Amino acid sequence: MSGTERIKKVCVIGASGKLGQYMVRHALERGYEVVGVCRERSVPKLAAFEGRMTIVPGPTNDPEVIRRAVDGCDGVLTVLVPWGVQQYSSGTAQAVLDHARPGARLVFSCGWHISRDGQDRYSRLFRAGVGIASRLGKLVRAIEIEDQVEACRRIFASDTRWTVVRGSSLEEGESQGLPVWSRHVGDPVLASDLTRRVDFALFMVEALVDDALVQEAPAIVGRLAPSALAHAPTAHGEPR
Repeated sequence: MSGTERIKKVCVIGASGKLGQYMVRHALERGYEVVGVCRERSVPKLAAFEGRMTIVPGPTNDPEVIRRAVDGCDGVLTVLVPWGVQQYSSGTAQAVLDHARPGARLVFSCGWHISRDGQDRYSRLFRAGVGIASRLGKLVRAIEIEDQVEACRRIFASDTRWTVVRGSSLEEGESQGLPVWSRHVGDPVLASDLTRRVDFALFMVEALVDDALVQEAPAIVGRLAPSALAHAPTAHGEPR
């Protein structure tokens, strides 16, 4: 049975955000039955999909909310957001790992700052930016980057059929097609550090049916980014 044949019903966790809404759209275009999870106050953001999807309102780190939402789903697409100081990312990831059906495809989103094996090479500017964001986030109790790291540590340690998609800087705009990816930040193909948000979502949805991405943590960049075009003969979405 192919990956495509295995996917019939998909849950999008964090469906009301920009990335989540793009994933909902891509999933519906593929004919999947879609269940979306978002905080109750964000449900109106999904009005454009009324009648085309099921919405389960509630905190995404609530195990009971996730258990109900992922029931019967063949794939789960999760936006790992480092909100607040309540272990939101790790709580969400753990709930998905605990309650998704055995064998389901689990695809998570995060940024380049997550490293699976420590072999990623970051610029001084990038490292400084992550450090500043982390310190400021703690100061104002708005974001918790370390918890996103913890969430991914749990995913990497699991024996589920996971993929962690690590996004570059994002921009809006029309789709440029499926992004190019590499196993490690620092690869020249990623140097442009820019991806259309709609294409980040496209990569997430495509990962559901790409068995080559099972237990991979691809770092992506836009297909038409200068660095991707410069390395096109060896890129084209293949691991490096």
